Amino acid sequence: MTTRAAVETGSPTVVALRVVTAAGLVVDSVIHLYLASGYQEAAPGGFGEGNLFRTQAVAALIVAVLVLARGSRATYLASAVVAAAALAAVLLYRYLDLPPLGPLPSMYEPIWFPTKTATAVAEAVAVASSLVGLYWPRPQPTP
Repeated sequence: MTTRAAVETGSPTVVALRVVTAAGLVVDSVIHLYLASGYQEAAPGGFGEGNLFRTQAVAALIVAVLVLARGSRATYLASAVVAAAALAAVLLYRYLDLPPLGPLPSMYEPIWFPTKTATAVAEAVAVASSLVGLYWPRPQPTP
């Protein structure tokens, strides 16, 4: 006998939502890992933007796996936070020339290029699908 919860959590729509969310995070992660070494050259001995990229990429990969494995509200919340933070950073440093903030280097880059655009789109998709997953109705347990 299949329970209502098992059917709804394994429905094609719910599975697609989890896959889309994870895909956005994976694309974001792969691009950040690809770009990290080039950005680290600006601060070879310090924390640098490259290490920030690597840290963000690892966080995105971990959350992507969790979203695929669990798809709970907590994993969608984590996904929304990771993707929104990355999207906010790319937009902030695209349009504002901020000075270094503590350990964060100045990351102003007033241009768009294909990989930067792709990661921003992937992050936006991950944020949107994470919010849908966060508020997606869950089946109520039957007494």
